[in-house]
Amino acid sequence: MWVLVMFDLPVDTKKARRAYTQFRKGLLKDGFTKMQFSVYIRHCASEENTEVHTQRVQWMVPDDGEVRILNITDKQFERMRVFWPPERPAAQLEFF
Repeated sequence: MWVLVMFDLPVDTKKARRAYTQFRKGLLKDGFTKMQFSVYIRHCASEENTEVHTQRVQWMVPDDGEVRILNITDKQFERMRVFWPPERPAAQLEFF
């Protein structure tokens, strides 16, 4: 099982930035890995373990902003499609 945490937290004040930093550091301390900006992921061995980490995240949620938690199976995770921009060929020097 995988736990995905997606969040959109304000950083417009010093207090909000501190709450954002504490939340993000709490995720890292609990074993989450940054997947992309504001999306962190953690693998869990079982549904029970998934519930433990989901509750830990719920306890860390700041007062302001939005946090979403999604639990998915290994099979669902392996079906994820990831797209990268195509590589452009290197520009060659032109001689006149």
